[in-house]
Amino acid sequence: MKKLIFALLMIVFGFPLSAQKTKSKAPVSEIKIQMTADRWESPANATEFLTHKGMPAIKILTNGDKVIPKDINFSDGTIEYDIEPGENRFNGINFRMADANESEFFYLRTGLAGNPVAQDAIQYAPIVKTVNLWDLLDHFQGPASIRNGEWNHIKLVISGKQMLVFVNDLARPALEIPRLEGNTMSGKIAFGGQSIIANVVIRPNVTEGLSPAEGFDPTYHDARYIRSWQITEPQPLPKGSELYGSNLFPSPSVTWQNINAERRGLINLTRLFGRSESRRFVWMRAKLTTTAEQKRKIALGFSDEVWVFLNGQLVFVDKNLYISPGMRKTPDGRISLENATFNLTLPPGENELLIGVANDFFGWGIIARLDDHEGVVVSTDFPPPVVQPKDLSPYLGVYTSPQMPEKITVTTKDDKLIVKAVGEPVALEYFDKDKFRYVEQGAVLEFYPSEKKMILKQGGQVLTFTKE
Repeated sequence: MKKLIFALLMIVFGFPLSAQKTKSKAPVSEIKIQMTADRWESPANATEFLTHKGMPAIKILTNGDKVIPKDINFSDGTIEYDIEPGENRFNGINFRMADANESEFFYLRTGLAGNPVAQDAIQYAPIVKTVNLWDLLDHFQGPASIRNGEWNHIKLVISGKQMLVFVNDLARPALEIPRLEGNTMSGKIAFGGQSIIANVVIRPNVTEGLSPAEGFDPTYHDARYIRSWQITEPQPLPKGSELYGSNLFPSPSVTWQNINAERRGLINLTRLFGRSESRRFVWMRAKLTTTAEQKRKIALGFSDEVWVFLNGQLVFVDKNLYISPGMRKTPDGRISLENATFNLTLPPGENELLIGVANDFFGWGIIARLDDHEGVVVSTDFPPPVVQPKDLSPYLGVYTSPQMPEKITVTTKDDKLIVKAVGEPVALEYFDKDKFRYVEQGAVLEFYPSEKKMILKQGGQVLTFTKE
């Protein structure tokens, strides 16, 4: 009977069965970061807490250190703060920071304060594998009204892949980022660069209607971009070395991997290979197939150096070196199709476009676009790598020819075929079945083991040798 009465009370008065359970906490709508030492992480002697122009503030005393509000894991929402720049030229905020290697980064270039048309007064760039990709993303910068010696109000609205940036004008964004290019989606917030920071307010998930989906890529429907390539692993390239010599061409046995363009046709080598601690290069190749001769012009953006070959012939060389003003390409050393253009004459059939790309400074990559794609089929449909046989013994021996007084001795060392006639022995490169070459001298040796015969081709000559 008691159970029946209790059930009736539940129906009549609507008492919830879960009424005694603990209610979940409402989402935090606003976080105001206090300007006290217990609310911030920073290296020793990197900060000072003070009242500046009537407001509690944190003064960042160094340029290389990050100052981090504690207990914040930010993904989407709004970040607002006031900043008075110091004497350095850069003041920035990292967000979605996993660590020092990976984050998103927005910064002021305060040396351009007072210049209303400075195209790079403010910049967004991701930090990817420790590298600031500012020189690969020229379109993520713009002018802004920055005031040195005064408070500047900054507001970031971040939603999924997009961001709006406001600088001293909350009615109109100074930057609109259709796709955040970092590898992280959540993490810490950090401030850097000598400055004074105040009024830091975070509103998680308050995105003011900004879509989390990435915005439109203006090059998406442009078929002229060469978006698919094959690429080798990086190799060292000492200072002063160039890729002119054909001996530096990729060997037939080299391993290639496919790489596709990111937005705006960018082949982002930094995202794949990370920081270049010293000068290094990769080879990239694409196949351009035509049914008749085609004359084309290529617009090429690159960072930092390129050597371009068509069917093994050098057709273009250039450098885009930010730290060398005379070699700094428009626009101001950034990668862009404005960097360079050159002509290509494509004979009928399959043509190999081979580009060596070197780097030792910030971002690494290329953008390539034909002036007209009509009649040109671009692919990466290359044959598989040629693999040298493990057993080289059928080629070994001493070879003689009535056409040449010297004998040729063929041996092995370190899994390489070694030949010696006159002078120092040289190592040969395997490039096809029973065929080896010495690229520096343009020599090709074709072996016929069952016939105990070898043919040497060099400089238009063909010499036949017999194995003793």
